[in-house]
Amino acid sequence: MCQHFHNLTFLKVLMRLLQHILKNPLKSAFYLQKMAKSKYEYVKTFEIEDRLLPNCWLVVRIDGKGFHKFSSKHSFEKPNDRRALQLMNRAAVAVMLEYKDIVLSYGESDEYSFVFRKETEVYNRRGSKILSYVNSLFSSSYVYYWKDYFHDVKLLGPPSFDARIVLYPTDNNLRDYLSWRQVDTHINNLYNTTFWNLIQKGGLTNSK
Repeated sequence: MCQHFHNLTFLKVLMRLLQHILKNPLKSAFYLQKMAKSKYEYVKTFEIEDRLLPNCWLVVRIDGKGFHKFSSKHSFEKPNDRRALQLMNRAAVAVMLEYKDIVLSYGESDEYSFVFRKETEVYNRRGSKILSYVNSLFSSSYVYYWKDYFHDVKLLGPPSFDARIVLYPTDNNLRDYLSWRQVDTHINNLYNTTFWNLIQKGGLTNSK
């Protein structure tokens, strides 16, 4: 009997509160917001508002972590596995379709760079937001589309990528960054092609 009385009392209070909200939506919103606060909310002051500098090209570079081991475990073809390169491209496409402020992307091996336009206001230019969203979308897309390129190869472990954001204030800075990555691609490709041809066709061992 007592429990039933308490339940009815609670329902009456709840109904009055709902009626008050419907009659005074603005006051009620303030009241509910005030109610939602607690003594623990001060911990939000420790968060950093990491808004990136304006009027700069914003480059997010993603790089595979431990991909030498990962590629060996999944028997990637040497010196270049077309399936792996196409999968990287597909993951990059997913990122570019999601973020229209990306004007250019450039990839090599297990690395990809995404260039956001200078004026972008994506996530209010918060570095941590941009970095985490782009990296997580790329990584999850790599796993999601794996079966489309490695049809008969089971994914034996989760791939992981590190990521960083670099700001370039001038067009020349951005051009030099992309030139740097292109030169790195060329050098690595020459080295890997020569190295693996000596092993596969020349009969040498890795140590030789």
